[in-house]
Amino acid sequence: MVHRLSLTGARMRSWWLSRCALARDGYLYASAGAFAIAMGWTSTQPAQWHWGYLAFGPYVVAALVALLAARRVLRRETALRLVLLVLVVVGAVVVPLGLEARWRQLDHGVGFAQPEVAVIERSATLVSRGQDPYRAYVHNGRVVDAVKGVPPYESFFPYFPLMSVFGLPSAATHNGTDLTDARIIMSLMTLLTSGLALALLRAPRERKILVALVLLALPTGALFLSTGGDDMPILALLLLGVAFLQRRSNYLAGVAFALAAAMKLTAWPLVAGSLLVARSREGRPAWLRVALVVTTVVVATTLPYAWRAPRAFIANVIAFPLGLAGVKSPAASALPGHVVTMMFPVMGHLLEPATLVVGGYIATRYVRDHWPVTLSQLLMVVSALSLAVILMASATRVGYVIYPLNFALWGWVCRPVQERPVAPELERRGVLVDPVGP
Repeated sequence: MVHRLSLTGARMRSWWLSRCALARDGYLYASAGAFAIAMGWTSTQPAQWHWGYLAFGPYVVAALVALLAARRVLRRETALRLVLLVLVVVGAVVVPLGLEARWRQLDHGVGFAQPEVAVIERSATLVSRGQDPYRAYVHNGRVVDAVKGVPPYESFFPYFPLMSVFGLPSAATHNGTDLTDARIIMSLMTLLTSGLALALLRAPRERKILVALVLLALPTGALFLSTGGDDMPILALLLLGVAFLQRRSNYLAGVAFALAAAMKLTAWPLVAGSLLVARSREGRPAWLRVALVVTTVVVATTLPYAWRAPRAFIANVIAFPLGLAGVKSPAASALPGHVVTMMFPVMGHLLEPATLVVGGYIATRYVRDHWPVTLSQLLMVVSALSLAVILMASATRVGYVIYPLNFALWGWVCRPVQERPVAPELERRGVLVDPVGP
């Protein structure tokens, strides 16, 4: 059975690699279209099912154009791939985002945005007034200082203070216009930051296009940019930090990583791991430069609020995202950690620490055995560790898999391109195969 599965996987990989890059894009767009229409049919959240119906058309059109064009030998295949990428981003991100932001205003904020959008905007209002965004916490099974008129889980701000910047335009206009919707600000930053990162990334153009597809155009990015989006600027900043690490611009890498770490806890595994691979232009360890910048920014932006309300800070930033705050969150998905916690509640306080300890031990052993570890290897390790934490957390959403997915892809992108002889049957067809291609 195992042999058959292995053989089937090898055949599928061989078939995939035998397709040209444009055809592979077409299959990805077709899969995205199927996902979008399934989201439209099955989702119970207005923001998600509206996105599904709106994005279905652009994905199908892009798939048809790519697959039909792939039948011909094109001299400007890369140019067509880029044009389709831009059109899909417009059709699957910009248009749905603009419409949903407008509908949200007309519907007085109900339904057309994920809960985190309102949470970020509310925190920005508090910060703009000189108040602490961390207010709610659980005491004796009751949420203290809950926000009136919203579910208990929306009273928590599970981010670091810097995340509030995306809601400041909304706070300044008092929600008077859909153009200040926090998703629009986050999407603009994501597009600009990821564009800069891709321009700086040292990788073949074909690989960069695949990174852009996964991060921006496919549902792995487009769905989140249109409906919620708080993880997207984090990923864009991390990609920018990776690009700076490649170029050994350690202070700039530190700035990118610091901004991500000062917004959300999900950035910390890669930020911490970056200290292992930071190198000066002479090849010497440069972890101190990165650590100095990250520490300075995180402490300066976080300490004033954490010092003011330490109990609420811990409850919001650490306990609530891990499902340890005693508040039922809509982020809880039927992943192994959540299922086990539902069956054995006491395990909710043990699974996550145990996963971190075991995963940290395995990662440490790997790094020690492969020292000095490369950037590509680090990204693969962080991807595996992040996936384990997501699977075993007592309350986390399936959408968080975009972190290990992107980390693994970046790890492959950062690998040196290997040159090998082209298989004779493929050479006759004029197909060039990258042995570590997508």
